[in-house]
Amino acid sequence: MRVFAHLSDIHLDGSERADARAAAVTRYLRNLENPVDAVFATGDIADHGLPEEYRRAAELLDLPMPVVVCPGNHDVRARFREAMLGQPASDAPVNSATKVADLLLVSCDSTIPGKGAGYLADETLAWLDDTLASHDGPSFVAFHHPPLDVGVPLVDAIRQTGEDRLAAVLKRHPGITALLCGHVHTGAATEFAGVPVRIAPGVVSGSLLPVEPGAERGWDEGGPLDFDSPPSLLLHVLYDDGRLTTHQRAVTE
Repeated sequence: MRVFAHLSDIHLDGSERADARAAAVTRYLRNLENPVDAVFATGDIADHGLPEEYRRAAELLDLPMPVVVCPGNHDVRARFREAMLGQPASDAPVNSATKVADLLLVSCDSTIPGKGAGYLADETLAWLDDTLASHDGPSFVAFHHPPLDVGVPLVDAIRQTGEDRLAAVLKRHPGITALLCGHVHTGAATEFAGVPVRIAPGVVSGSLLPVEPGAERGWDEGGPLDFDSPPSLLLHVLYDDGRLTTHQRAVTE
Protein backbone atom coordinates (compact mmCIF):
# COMPACT_ATOMS: atom_id res chain seq x y z
CA MET A 1 0.00 0.00 0.00
CA ARG A 2 0.97 3.64 -0.46
CA VAL A 3 0.04 6.56 1.78
CA PHE A 4 -0.56 10.18 0.76
CA ALA A 5 -1.04 13.14 3.07
CA HIS A 6 -3.64 15.75 2.18
CA LEU A 7 -3.94 19.14 3.85
CA SER A 8 -5.66 22.35 2.84
CA ASP A 9 -6.60 25.91 3.73
CA ILE A 10 -3.48 26.91 5.62
CA HIS A 11 -4.29 30.63 5.26
CA LEU A 12 -0.90 31.91 6.35
CA ASP A 13 -1.46 35.57 7.22
CA GLY A 14 1.58 36.54 9.26
CA SER A 15 -0.15 35.73 12.53
CA GLU A 16 1.42 33.53 15.17
CA ARG A 17 -1.70 31.38 15.34
CA ALA A 18 -1.83 30.46 11.63
CA ASP A 19 1.92 29.89 11.52
CA ALA A 20 1.88 27.63 14.59
CA ARG A 21 -0.95 25.49 13.23
CA ALA A 22 0.72 25.07 9.84
CA ALA A 23 4.07 24.30 11.47
CA ALA A 24 2.46 21.66 13.69
CA VAL A 25 1.02 19.86 10.65
CA THR A 26 4.26 19.91 8.65
CA ARG A 27 6.21 18.82 11.75
CA TYR A 28 3.80 15.90 12.10
CA LEU A 29 4.62 14.89 8.52
CA ARG A 30 8.36 15.21 9.07
CA ASN A 31 8.20 13.05 12.19
CA LEU A 32 6.25 10.12 10.76
CA GLU A 33 8.11 6.86 11.30
CA ASN A 34 7.53 5.89 7.67
CA PRO A 35 7.34 8.87 5.28
CA VAL A 36 4.25 9.31 3.14
CA ASP A 37 4.68 8.91 -0.62
CA ALA A 38 3.57 12.47 -1.38
CA VAL A 39 1.74 15.45 0.12
CA PHE A 40 -1.16 17.33 -1.43
CA ALA A 41 -1.91 20.91 -0.35
CA THR A 42 -5.19 21.89 -1.97
CA GLY A 43 -5.25 25.66 -1.90
CA ASP A 44 -5.61 28.79 0.18
CA ILE A 45 -1.96 28.50 1.08
CA ALA A 46 -1.75 32.25 1.75
CA ASP A 47 -4.54 34.34 3.22
CA HIS A 48 -3.84 37.59 1.37
CA GLY A 49 -1.56 36.37 -1.43
CA LEU A 50 1.37 38.41 -0.10
CA PRO A 51 5.01 37.60 -0.94
CA GLU A 52 5.93 37.13 2.72
CA GLU A 53 3.07 34.66 3.19
CA TYR A 54 4.36 32.56 0.30
CA ARG A 55 7.94 32.75 1.53
CA ARG A 56 6.83 31.20 4.80
CA ALA A 57 4.65 28.64 3.00
CA ALA A 58 7.60 27.56 0.85
CA GLU A 59 9.67 27.04 4.00
CA LEU A 60 6.99 25.00 5.74
CA LEU A 61 6.21 22.85 2.69
CA ASP A 62 9.86 22.12 1.92
CA LEU A 63 9.35 18.48 2.89
CA PRO A 64 11.39 15.33 2.19
CA MET A 65 8.77 13.94 -0.19
CA PRO A 66 6.99 15.25 -3.31
CA VAL A 67 4.56 18.08 -2.54
CA VAL A 68 1.71 18.85 -4.94
CA VAL A 69 0.13 22.27 -4.47
CA CYS A 70 -2.78 24.02 -6.14
CA PRO A 71 -4.06 27.56 -5.57
CA GLY A 72 -7.24 28.52 -3.78
CA ASN A 73 -9.43 31.59 -3.96
CA HIS A 74 -7.24 33.44 -1.41
CA ASP A 75 -4.11 32.82 -3.48
CA VAL A 76 -2.64 35.08 -6.17
CA ARG A 77 -1.57 33.15 -9.25
CA ALA A 78 1.61 35.03 -10.17
CA ARG A 79 3.03 35.05 -6.64
CA PHE A 80 1.90 31.48 -6.00
CA ARG A 81 3.60 30.29 -9.16
CA GLU A 82 6.88 32.03 -8.30
CA ALA A 83 7.10 30.96 -4.66
CA MET A 84 5.49 27.52 -4.67
CA LEU A 85 6.56 26.20 -8.09
CA GLY A 86 9.70 28.22 -8.82
CA GLN A 87 8.27 29.35 -12.16
CA PRO A 88 8.15 32.80 -13.77
CA ALA A 89 5.24 34.97 -12.66
CA SER A 90 2.12 34.58 -14.78
CA ASP A 91 -1.59 35.16 -14.33
CA ALA A 92 -2.46 32.05 -16.37
CA PRO A 93 -4.08 29.09 -14.59
CA VAL A 94 -1.61 27.21 -12.38
CA ASN A 95 -1.75 23.58 -13.53
CA SER A 96 0.90 20.92 -12.95
CA ALA A 97 1.45 17.17 -13.08
CA THR A 98 3.91 15.03 -11.13
CA LYS A 99 4.65 11.31 -11.46
CA VAL A 100 5.43 9.19 -8.42
CA ALA A 101 6.25 5.68 -9.64
CA ASP A 102 3.18 4.62 -11.65
CA LEU A 103 0.92 7.29 -10.14
CA LEU A 104 0.11 10.58 -11.83
CA LEU A 105 -0.57 13.43 -9.40
CA VAL A 106 -2.44 16.22 -11.18
CA SER A 107 -3.07 19.71 -9.80
CA CYS A 108 -5.64 21.95 -11.48
CA ASP A 109 -6.40 25.62 -10.91
CA SER A 110 -10.10 26.07 -10.08
CA THR A 111 -9.76 29.73 -9.08
CA ILE A 112 -11.40 32.75 -10.67
CA PRO A 113 -9.09 35.69 -9.91
CA GLY A 114 -10.81 38.11 -7.57
CA LYS A 115 -13.73 35.76 -6.84
CA GLY A 116 -14.51 33.30 -4.05
CA ALA A 117 -16.18 30.72 -6.27
CA GLY A 118 -14.44 28.25 -8.56
CA TYR A 119 -14.50 27.24 -12.23
CA LEU A 120 -12.14 25.20 -14.37
CA ALA A 121 -11.20 27.29 -17.40
CA ASP A 122 -11.55 25.70 -20.82
CA GLU A 123 -7.75 25.64 -21.18
CA THR A 124 -7.43 23.85 -17.84
CA LEU A 125 -9.99 21.21 -18.79
CA ALA A 126 -8.30 20.65 -22.15
CA TRP A 127 -4.93 20.33 -20.40
CA LEU A 128 -6.41 17.89 -17.87
CA ASP A 129 -7.95 15.78 -20.63
CA ASP A 130 -4.65 15.60 -22.52
CA THR A 131 -2.61 14.94 -19.39
CA LEU A 132 -4.80 12.06 -18.26
CA ALA A 133 -4.87 10.61 -21.79
CA SER A 134 -1.07 10.48 -21.86
CA HIS A 135 -0.87 8.38 -18.67
CA ASP A 136 -1.54 4.65 -18.54
CA GLY A 137 -2.11 4.09 -14.83
CA PRO A 138 -3.83 5.41 -11.72
CA SER A 139 -4.03 9.11 -10.95
CA PHE A 140 -5.19 11.64 -8.39
CA VAL A 141 -6.72 14.93 -9.55
CA ALA A 142 -6.53 17.84 -7.10
CA PHE A 143 -8.13 21.28 -7.11
CA HIS A 144 -9.39 23.69 -4.47
CA HIS A 145 -13.13 23.99 -5.02
CA PRO A 146 -15.38 20.90 -4.78
CA PRO A 147 -17.56 20.49 -7.88
CA LEU A 148 -20.72 19.75 -5.88
CA ASP A 149 -22.63 20.81 -2.77
CA VAL A 150 -21.33 19.34 0.48
CA GLY A 151 -23.84 20.59 3.06
CA VAL A 152 -22.14 23.79 4.29
CA PRO A 153 -24.43 26.44 2.74
CA LEU A 154 -22.06 29.42 2.78
CA VAL A 155 -19.33 27.34 1.15
CA ASP A 156 -21.71 25.64 -1.28
CA ALA A 157 -22.59 29.12 -2.55
CA ILE A 158 -18.97 29.55 -3.72
CA ARG A 159 -18.19 26.03 -4.90
CA GLN A 160 -16.91 25.03 -8.35
CA THR A 161 -19.50 25.53 -11.08
CA GLY A 162 -19.54 24.30 -14.68
CA GLU A 163 -19.13 20.82 -13.24
CA ASP A 164 -20.86 19.09 -16.15
CA ARG A 165 -17.79 19.91 -18.28
CA LEU A 166 -15.51 18.32 -15.68
CA ALA A 167 -17.75 15.24 -15.47
CA ALA A 168 -17.45 14.73 -19.23
CA VAL A 169 -13.64 14.72 -18.97
CA LEU A 170 -13.58 12.36 -15.98
CA LYS A 171 -15.80 9.82 -17.71
CA ARG A 172 -13.18 9.47 -20.46
CA HIS A 173 -10.49 8.45 -17.92
CA PRO A 174 -11.50 5.54 -15.67
CA GLY A 175 -8.07 5.36 -14.03
CA ILE A 176 -8.73 8.28 -11.66
CA THR A 177 -8.41 7.12 -8.06
CA ALA A 178 -9.97 10.20 -6.45
CA LEU A 179 -10.57 13.92 -6.68
CA LEU A 180 -8.86 15.81 -3.84
CA CYS A 181 -10.26 19.18 -2.75
CA GLY A 182 -10.19 21.78 0.01
CA HIS A 183 -12.19 25.02 0.46
CA VAL A 184 -14.78 23.61 2.89
CA HIS A 185 -12.57 23.59 6.02
CA THR A 186 -13.94 20.22 7.07
CA GLY A 187 -12.96 16.65 6.29
CA ALA A 188 -15.56 15.04 4.06
CA ALA A 189 -16.03 12.19 1.59
CA THR A 190 -18.46 12.02 -1.30
CA GLU A 191 -18.59 11.07 -4.99
CA PHE A 192 -18.73 13.01 -8.24
CA ALA A 193 -19.24 11.56 -11.74
CA GLY A 194 -18.54 8.10 -10.34
CA VAL A 195 -15.20 9.17 -8.83
CA PRO A 196 -14.48 9.30 -5.06
CA VAL A 197 -14.07 12.83 -3.68
CA ARG A 198 -11.99 13.54 -0.60
CA ILE A 199 -12.12 16.99 0.98
CA ALA A 200 -9.39 17.91 3.44
CA PRO A 201 -10.13 19.72 6.69
CA GLY A 202 -8.82 23.24 7.11
CA VAL A 203 -5.49 23.67 8.84
CA VAL A 204 -6.38 27.18 10.02
CA SER A 205 -9.94 26.37 11.15
CA GLY A 206 -12.86 23.98 10.85
CA SER A 207 -16.35 24.58 9.52
CA LEU A 208 -19.73 23.74 11.00
CA LEU A 209 -22.68 21.92 9.49
CA PRO A 210 -26.13 23.54 9.81
CA VAL A 211 -27.08 21.18 12.66
CA GLU A 212 -24.18 22.39 14.83
CA PRO A 213 -24.23 25.36 17.23
CA GLY A 214 -22.76 28.50 15.69
CA ALA A 215 -23.41 27.43 12.10
CA GLU A 216 -25.94 30.21 11.61
CA ARG A 217 -23.26 32.91 11.76
CA GLY A 218 -22.70 34.89 8.57
CA TRP A 219 -19.28 35.77 7.18
CA ASP A 220 -19.55 39.22 8.78
CA GLU A 221 -19.73 37.40 12.13
CA GLY A 222 -16.78 35.11 11.44
CA GLY A 223 -18.74 32.58 9.43
CA PRO A 224 -19.73 29.06 10.45
CA LEU A 225 -16.14 28.41 11.51
CA ASP A 226 -14.62 26.47 14.40
CA PHE A 227 -11.39 28.08 15.60
CA ASP A 228 -10.99 25.88 18.69
CA SER A 229 -10.45 22.42 17.22
CA PRO A 230 -6.84 21.39 16.49
CA PRO A 231 -5.48 21.47 12.93
CA SER A 232 -6.19 18.31 10.96
CA LEU A 233 -5.21 16.54 7.78
CA LEU A 234 -6.14 13.43 5.82
CA LEU A 235 -4.07 10.32 5.15
CA HIS A 236 -5.12 8.45 2.01
CA VAL A 237 -4.15 4.78 1.90
CA LEU A 238 -4.06 3.38 -1.64
CA TYR A 239 -3.95 -0.40 -1.97
CA ASP A 240 -2.52 -2.28 -4.92
CA ASP A 241 -6.03 -3.27 -6.05
CA GLY A 242 -6.98 0.42 -6.37
CA ARG A 243 -9.02 0.62 -3.18
CA LEU A 244 -8.72 3.91 -1.31
CA THR A 245 -9.18 4.28 2.45
CA THR A 246 -8.99 7.71 4.08
CA HIS A 247 -8.15 8.55 7.69
CA GLN A 248 -8.42 11.95 9.37
CA ARG A 249 -5.81 12.94 11.92
CA ALA A 250 -5.90 15.86 14.36
CA VAL A 251 -2.50 17.27 15.27
CA THR A 252 -2.56 17.96 19.00
CA GLU A 253 1.10 18.65 19.83
